[in-house]
Amino acid sequence: MKRVLFVCLGNICRSPTAEGVFQHALDEAGLHGLVGVDSCGVSDWHVGKAPDERAQQAAKRRGVDISHLRARQLTASDFLDFDYVLAMDRANLQAMRALQPEESRAHVGLFLAFAGSPDAEVPDPYYGGDEGFENVLDMVEAASAGLISELKGER
Repeated sequence: MKRVLFVCLGNICRSPTAEGVFQHALDEAGLHGLVGVDSCGVSDWHVGKAPDERAQQAAKRRGVDISHLRARQLTASDFLDFDYVLAMDRANLQAMRALQPEESRAHVGLFLAFAGSPDAEVPDPYYGGDEGFENVLDMVEAASAGLISELKGER
């Protein structure tokens, strides 16, 4: 079983959205139970908290329930436990690489690379309006489709 970990700063907006959308996309593709999915943040600011209410509502409008998810912090062992450790932006990617053990064989990179945008970042919608959360969902859906294609050996 392949395992995928999505990482943002606090694990209450972008990465839980990615976790929920990707799991939903896996289910829709008939891959339920074949790929492990989780999310976390590089900081410990929101450990144990549910995703931001705006992120939950935006995801719910697209048929994805992320209300059960709880924030956790990235650990060095995550790089040994997951095959893909995917950042939402370059700042988080830099923090991740600083924590990554030398023996890690995980693919570590930006999530939007799977949407054909190797240097693109998923912007943090936390300080903006509802449209930011919708924009994040659009990006995450596109990258999820690309990652599923890679996992199925189609890329």
